[in-house]
Amino acid sequence: MKLVILGGGGFRVPLVYRALLADRSPRRVTQVVLHDLDSVRLAAISGVLASLATDISDAPAVTTSTDLDEALRGADFVFSAIRVGGLDGRAADESVAAGCGVLGQETVGAGGVAYGLRTVPVALDIARRISVQAPDAWVINFTNPAGMVTEAMSTHLGNRVIGICDSPVGLGKRVARAVGASLEDAWLDYAGLNHLGWLRGVHVRGRDVLPDLLADAERLESFEEGKLFGAEWLRMLGAIPNEYLHYYYFTREAVESGTSRGAFLLEQQKQFYAAPSWESWERTRLEREQTYMAETRDDERDSDDLDGGGYERVALDLMHAITSDQRATLILNVPNGTTLSCLDADAIVEVPSLVDANGARPVSVSQVPDEGVGLVTALKVVERATIKAAISGERAHAVKAVALHPLVDSVSIARKIVDAHPLLSGVFRATF
Repeated sequence: MKLVILGGGGFRVPLVYRALLADRSPRRVTQVVLHDLDSVRLAAISGVLASLATDISDAPAVTTSTDLDEALRGADFVFSAIRVGGLDGRAADESVAAGCGVLGQETVGAGGVAYGLRTVPVALDIARRISVQAPDAWVINFTNPAGMVTEAMSTHLGNRVIGICDSPVGLGKRVARAVGASLEDAWLDYAGLNHLGWLRGVHVRGRDVLPDLLADAERLESFEEGKLFGAEWLRMLGAIPNEYLHYYYFTREAVESGTSRGAFLLEQQKQFYAAPSWESWERTRLEREQTYMAETRDDERDSDDLDGGGYERVALDLMHAITSDQRATLILNVPNGTTLSCLDADAIVEVPSLVDANGARPVSVSQVPDEGVGLVTALKVVERATIKAAISGERAHAVKAVALHPLVDSVSIARKIVDAHPLLSGVFRATF
C-alpha cells in the first residue's frame, strides 16, 4: 500500500514511520511518499527515517517529492499534517492575540481562527487535487484546526476524509490507568468537537467506572486532567473534559501566563533542522513532550505520557480497519448525522466511531453536557464563519469569525487582530 504524507518534512513524521516499521499486518504500508514544499526539511526528516530503518530489510520504501500531483498519484491513503505558514505563522497567531489581550493558542481562540483562515484555502485545494489524482484514496486529516479543516475538505471528499486527534486517546489512556484497566478493555463515552469534548463515561466489562473515579479524589488527581482541572471542578461537571477546555474554564489564568508555545517550538526546531539526526530528533521530541501545555501544570508530566503523540497509533488503527474490513471503534472527527442533537447532520464532530471498509460512522453516545452545549454550538458557528471567510477573502467575514469566538470579547479587538496579523493583513479585501 502507498501512503502519502503531506507535510512530510514535519517534525512528527518519524512517529508515523516508527509505527509503520512495527506493523506486521498482511496489508501493511510498503511505500511512503513524503510531500513538502521545503526540500531542506524533507531531506532532514528522510534522513531520520533512514536511521530508523537501519537493519530492517522490509522497511517501507521512502521517497520525497515537492510536486503534490506527482506524490498523490496511486495513493491508497493520504495523511495530511500540513502547517500553512510554518511555526513562524503559529508564533504570529499567538503573539498578535496576546498583544491584544486575548488568548493566544494554536487552535483555541483568535489564534485558532487565524490559523484556520490561512489553512482552509490550502486544504480545499489539496482536497480538490486528491479527488482528481487519487479519487479512491482515504484521507486522514491531522492538520489543525482538525475539525474545521476536516469539514472544509469534506465538501470535495465526502466521507473519504476522516479527522484524527491524539487528545482523546491520551485522555483515555490516562483514565484507564487510573481505574486499573487497559485502554483496549475500556469503551469511552466521549462527545464534542475537536479540542472541545467531554468524557462522559468509562465502560469496563459493561460497567461505567467513571462515577467511582470521580468520587476518589486521590485517584482523580493522579493523572494530567485531574491535576489540571482539580477534583472539585470535575465532580461538579460529572465528566472529564479534554485538556484544551482548560483555556475556557481558566481563561484569565491562561491569558495572564503569556506563554507562546509557537515561539518556543520555532526556536527548538530551528536547532534540530540545522543539524538533523536521529539522536537530535529524539532529544528534541522528548523536550517537546515534557513541555507540552507546561503553562497549565505545576509539576512535570507523567513519564507514561512522554512516548510521543498517539495520533500515529490512531492513524494506523484506522487504516487497518478500512483495509482489513475488521470493525474497530475509534474516537474520530466525522459527520454528525443524528449523534449530537445540538448540531446538524453535516457538522464534523469528535465522537467514538465504528470503522470498517466503508469508512467511519459515529455511534450512539451521551449528549454534550448541558453546560457545554452553548460552547459547542458557538464554536461550530465560528468554524463555519472561518471557512466562509477563508473562501470569500472578505475582511468583514474574517472579522466576524474572530469576533464570534467566545474567547474574544470585542468586535474592535477582532478588527485589530485581523489588521495587525502579518500573515492576514492585506490578504482579506475590505467590502465596507
